[in-house]
Amino acid sequence: MTAVQRWQWLAIAVAAGVLVWLLAPVLTPFVIAAGFAYLGDPLAKRLQRIGCNRTLAASIVFLVMLLIVAVALLLLIPLVQRQIGRLIGALPVWAEWVRQVALPWLEQHLHLPANAFDVSALLARAKEHIGTVGNVAATLLGYVTRSGLALIGWVIALVLIPVVTFYLLRDWGGLVAHIDGLLPRAAQPTIRRLAREADEVLGAFVRGQLLVMIALGIYYALALRLTGLEVGPLIGMVAGLVSFVPYLGFIVGIVVSLIAALMQFHDVLHLVLVLIVFAIGSVLESYVLVPKLVGDKIGLHPVAVMFAVLAFGQLFGFIGVLLALPMASVLTVLLRYALERYRASALYAAQPSGDEPPAAAADHGAAADAGQKSGASDPPPP
Repeated sequence: MTAVQRWQWLAIAVAAGVLVWLLAPVLTPFVIAAGFAYLGDPLAKRLQRIGCNRTLAASIVFLVMLLIVAVALLLLIPLVQRQIGRLIGALPVWAEWVRQVALPWLEQHLHLPANAFDVSALLARAKEHIGTVGNVAATLLGYVTRSGLALIGWVIALVLIPVVTFYLLRDWGGLVAHIDGLLPRAAQPTIRRLAREADEVLGAFVRGQLLVMIALGIYYALALRLTGLEVGPLIGMVAGLVSFVPYLGFIVGIVVSLIAALMQFHDVLHLVLVLIVFAIGSVLESYVLVPKLVGDKIGLHPVAVMFAVLAFGQLFGFIGVLLALPMASVLTVLLRYALERYRASALYAAQPSGDEPPAAAADHGAAADAGQKSGASDPPPP
């Protein structure tokens, strides 16, 4: 590849990045639809192998995915509303415990002045905000009716996601073939190889991590409810949902669960039970779910995952959070290829200037030292 071609590729990459940054507010439904299409493409290919044409296979997969999403919403929305209702109902009891037990203990051990915390004002604000969250439908309706543009945007997004999903799912193979036909002929083998590796990484991440999140959410919700924690299912679902960032689901879940258990039961036993639940969950995630469902194909360090989520979120907003880990996985493939090219280049293999390589010089020096030692120790010849 000549220098001019490298600059052309760099200009194309920069232009694509700027375009994504400018269009980020309107890309969300398309990214979500592409994610659904990517998830459904392997099943559509299997249906094609058994005799279905692509349109029929895409229609079957689309209807199955639509049914799964509808059932999930019908089951989760009432559950979340009940859990938030329980949380609101428990606030007065928790407030009394905080006022009579927790705050006096903190003031005594931290040497704070009396009435350092205005509990009434804090709880009033918390109850107000949680109540707003609990009435999700009313809040959403009030917001969209105040803004005609927001209403239009929500409607367009809700219509676009299923429509774009179906068309992408139906035409996925044709789109891939069209993109392959546009590749530069000289770079086509390399790009195809990197695309296959990126597809393996993305498949391992998207499908595997989704199953890990669902499994952890179900486990935490059931286990915390068995401990007697009233808002355990809500905490478990949140912990499972945010577990795509390493340690975030564990940290959020255990902290919130300990606070909720302390406020509800006021004893040590339930704190220990919560710790046991999350200890088992951590072992289950690290040694069973992730190795079995995700595997070691991604190779992303937890710190790199956290940085990717924060960096892409800062650059592209919500769409950046959606794209963070898939893009980080693809970048991992590209970095591996760059490292492979670097190790095969003259820059990596070049020897320092001099009459002989350093290894040979070291060998000669060692031989000379050995000879001197040998000569000093041997007796002189007769």
